[in-house]
Amino acid sequence: MKNIFRMLLLASLFLGTFAFAGFGSGLKKQKFLPPEVAFKVEAVQKSDMIETKIIMADKIHIYEDSLHYRIISPDTVELNVKKPAPHEFDGDKVYEKELVVSIPVEEIAKKVKGDYTLEIEFQGCSDAGICYQPIKKTFHFKGPELGVFDKISSLTKEGNTAKIADVLGSESSFFIIILFFVFGLLLALTPCVFPMIPILSSIIVSQSGDGKPSMAKAFFTSLVYVVSMALTYTVVGVVAGLLGADIQAAMQNPWVLTIFAAMFVALAFSLFGYYEIGLPASWQSKISAASDEAGQKGGIVGTAVMGLLSALIVGPCVAPPLGGAVLFISHSGDALLGGVALFVMSMGMGMPLLLVGIGAGKFMPKPGGWMTAVSQVFGVMMLGLAIFMLGRILPDSVTMILWALLFIGSALYMGVFESKAGEGMMKLFKLLAMVFLLYGASLFIGALSGANSILTPFEKFTSGVKGTVEAKADKSKHLGYSIERLMKEVKASSKPVVVDFGKDSCTACAELEHITFPDPKVKEQLKNFTFIQVDLTANSEEDKALLKKFELFGTPNIIFFDKNNHYMPEKSLTGFVPPEEFAKHLKSIVK
Repeated sequence: MKNIFRMLLLASLFLGTFAFAGFGSGLKKQKFLPPEVAFKVEAVQKSDMIETKIIMADKIHIYEDSLHYRIISPDTVELNVKKPAPHEFDGDKVYEKELVVSIPVEEIAKKVKGDYTLEIEFQGCSDAGICYQPIKKTFHFKGPELGVFDKISSLTKEGNTAKIADVLGSESSFFIIILFFVFGLLLALTPCVFPMIPILSSIIVSQSGDGKPSMAKAFFTSLVYVVSMALTYTVVGVVAGLLGADIQAAMQNPWVLTIFAAMFVALAFSLFGYYEIGLPASWQSKISAASDEAGQKGGIVGTAVMGLLSALIVGPCVAPPLGGAVLFISHSGDALLGGVALFVMSMGMGMPLLLVGIGAGKFMPKPGGWMTAVSQVFGVMMLGLAIFMLGRILPDSVTMILWALLFIGSALYMGVFESKAGEGMMKLFKLLAMVFLLYGASLFIGALSGANSILTPFEKFTSGVKGTVEAKADKSKHLGYSIERLMKEVKASSKPVVVDFGKDSCTACAELEHITFPDPKVKEQLKNFTFIQVDLTANSEEDKALLKKFELFGTPNIIFFDKNNHYMPEKSLTGFVPPEEFAKHLKSIVK
């Protein structure tokens, strides 16, 4: 009906024009109200509601289906508002005279954080015979003040070390400690903690011997593991803050990674049953007596060492809060507060591990053959962790071959070629073995073809050689940056600038390179920027000077300059950022 109505309006206008031109009638030209007079739009905040009002002039109406309320900044979100009932006009649902719609601020706060822009869109017509173009009105509002936990969550997701350091410098000591404990709890919900679960579980299994571990013993083992990890972060963070050192550069040193990887390999073969790792008998007896027989095969010392090693595994994930604490310590010199903050953060992150210890003692089944199988599974995971570490320093092709051997070896051990018939779980077991074999073979072929990622082993068969040559050529452009060279390129840009600091041994850098930056949404947003990548693998004096200049600790770090070449520290990002979040972040800078 609405379309028919509009066609009739157009037809009547045409006929009127024809009559005026052909017959010289004395009809006067119809006067219509301009849009700004026909529609008055308001939106004001009253207490906990945003009250919107559209006032329509006489004989003006708005079509109900053209009416939209949405947030357009910082994100685009369609709002499902409660509108009054419209009335019928020539078969269409319309509003006349005045339309009032109230939007709860609480509902908006659930969808966006901070300041926001509300947009009201509608289309209206005059009874006298004209339909106006769609109209959009925008209104800017201050977002509600973030509570403590919202602030914590926001800082964690943002990964901005400068903002975290600012919070440390402006808040009370008690708030800072609570803040970092919740940081730890939030980090515990990320995949970063997952690799530590099999490590801790394998320690508990190995220390249980042939019997079932008690809850107290399993919890004590978990506590030693978590406290050791927490002390590692505390000591490293405080020392780095006072000395201004690059934590990641030290922890990702090839020698350090090789030694740690060798330890995981040794532990893996121990879990396979080839030998037992233990301290000398005299040492072990003294330690066991001191810890009330708390451990076997190395006891609390072995558990503490594994906690220390695990701090390296989750290093990239704790980069934002760790970097923020280090920056605060280096600025203020308050090593005590910074150290306590790092310790409670690590304890918060270790909460799920303490639950693993309690569960292992309470819910672990009775001893049996299953314990050997579990130890072997954990052994394979240890080998995987060793390859993961070595992958930061070995060529991609070598790393892919190691992964291929691990998967193929696991498939053969699982009896992928055995002809024994099975039921239920055995069929699933055989299927899993076949998947491992095929994936391992794919990785091996991919490594021989020159592929770089275990996620896309056949990339060389689906993309041309030209791309590889260009990639190698482009990589050389990222080396040898100095402060002068970087700032020269920034000043030469007429657009905002994104600077990505990375290096070869950084896992999160590789994730950004292969997952985030190639994403279509990210590439579309990057068209509005000049994108500069700086490779800090050499860790030269110029590289260190760049990090010091922008108060950065390690990699990856992404910093931004506006179109006037002004540095924007509040927009900086640390660690891996998923494509969707990075695209939104870029969009917010352009606005």
